[in-house]
Amino acid sequence: MRTRTLGTTGPRVSALGLGCMGMSALYGDADRAESVATIHAALDAGVTLLDTGDFYAMGHNEMLIGEALRTAPAALREKALTSVKFGALRDPDGNWSGFDGRPAAVRNFAAYSLQRLGVDHIDVYRIARLDPDVPIEETVGAISELIEKGHVRHVGLSEVGAETIRRAAATAPVADLQIEYSLISRGIEREILPVTRELGIGITAYGVLSRGLISGHFARDRQLAPTDFRAHSPRFQGENLQHNLNLVEALRKIAERKGVTVARIAIAWVLSRGEDIVPLVGARTRERLDESLGALDVTLDEADLTAIEEAVPADAAAGDRYPAMQMAHLDSER
Repeated sequence: MRTRTLGTTGPRVSALGLGCMGMSALYGDADRAESVATIHAALDAGVTLLDTGDFYAMGHNEMLIGEALRTAPAALREKALTSVKFGALRDPDGNWSGFDGRPAAVRNFAAYSLQRLGVDHIDVYRIARLDPDVPIEETVGAISELIEKGHVRHVGLSEVGAETIRRAAATAPVADLQIEYSLISRGIEREILPVTRELGIGITAYGVLSRGLISGHFARDRQLAPTDFRAHSPRFQGENLQHNLNLVEALRKIAERKGVTVARIAIAWVLSRGEDIVPLVGARTRERLDESLGALDVTLDEADLTAIEEAVPADAAAGDRYPAMQMAHLDSER
């Protein structure tokens, strides 16, 4: 497994991380035993970075990772690094009700995450979305206090814009920014990526397959459960979906010429964007994990990159990446 460093101050991690959200929430039912087996297989393959959020199925995902770590061989468990998002507020019905970045809340969220994960520290800790009522300096300052006490190792950020990144970095060293980045979600290239590179902050890129849309496996007539995030995502609706799947077919032709899958070439493209970028793959099964890890063996030369750019130009996707209500919470989109 190749490795990359999260910024100039962050940890050395595997070149691909495992995003565990889909094992608990937002993409329909998941098999718990297969999820644990997939985490074990990822660790065995050299994946060290496990990403989660304390609000994924109201703590379920953290407990799932805790179970996987507890039952993994000691040698693998010791290499695992946890990346945790906090701050999203939910009610017993699963509804969303904002974000809380107050220092007291940060400490409270961390205490519960440490217990659910069964670890003595969190490696990278970040608020999932900017709390508009709390200055980022206060939230980052609270994480810094947790670092001083040994409960957290590094400050992370999530889905924030250039100005917020600068303010956070002026408060404490920031290891990485977690943000959506894929062939069809390239907004960070305009302002955000130049700022993170100027400040020595890494990128952990989620949504590298755009929630399965550009995996090569999503069918036009696929029926999605009401609880599946994609059933409400603009990119998966009507004419938007057909347009986006046409982009996938253009990409498929390039992948076939190279003898690889669409998913592998899409992940390899994100890997090719720079050593400061660590893609998170949201594999929920060992089969999908194996396919994703195969991207590490895909080499894209200049001709390949040019062909990919022509097939899927920047801003070619139809539809926003989130519904309007969720887009409003993205400081990165302002």
